[in-house]
Order: sequence, then C-alpha cells, then structure tokens
Amino acid sequence: METKPLRPQSFVGVVVKTAMKDTATVKVDRYVKNAKYKKYFVRSKKYLAHDPGNTVKVGDTVTIVATRPISKLKRFAIDSAKTVSAGNGND
Repeated sequence: METKPLRPQSFVGVVVKTAMKDTATVKVDRYVKNAKYKKYFVRSKKYLAHDPGNTVKVGDTVTIVATRPISKLKRFAIDSAKTVSAGNGND
C-alpha cells in the first residue's frame, strides 16, 4: 500500500508584533460553534513564527507552516510565497 506524503499543518493569520529578531507574532482566528446554543464565535490564538530577515510588517496577512522546533516556543515558519502586505490606505 502506498503512503501519501503528509502536508505540514498551516494557518492563515495576521502579524501583530515584530519586536523580536527573526520572529513575528501571528494571531490566528477560528470560528467555534457553541454546542448548547448553536451560536458561532471567534477564538484567537497567537503563535510565534520564524521570519528570517524580519521581512513582514505588523498588519500583514501571512500563512504559517509547521516546522521543526526552532526555539522553546517557535514551531512555525512564515511562508513567504503566501504573504499579503497590509496597505496603508493612502492609495
């Protein structure tokens, strides 16, 4: 039997902090349904993602991909091919 190659876990989120060297904090939102009341609400979680060269800015929408542990809390890396920069609104 053939085994399929596994795709690494990935999320889409917004960069909220870039104060650390080679690291960005990315906030990922997800919708959750309450079992009793059937109401949907937003749950958020922040991940530390590896950003070599500090290429992203606060407000950018990025895709983060699971990778080997880089430090105590960094388990994700920013996928540079799927980064959408935030416009400043002066266009």
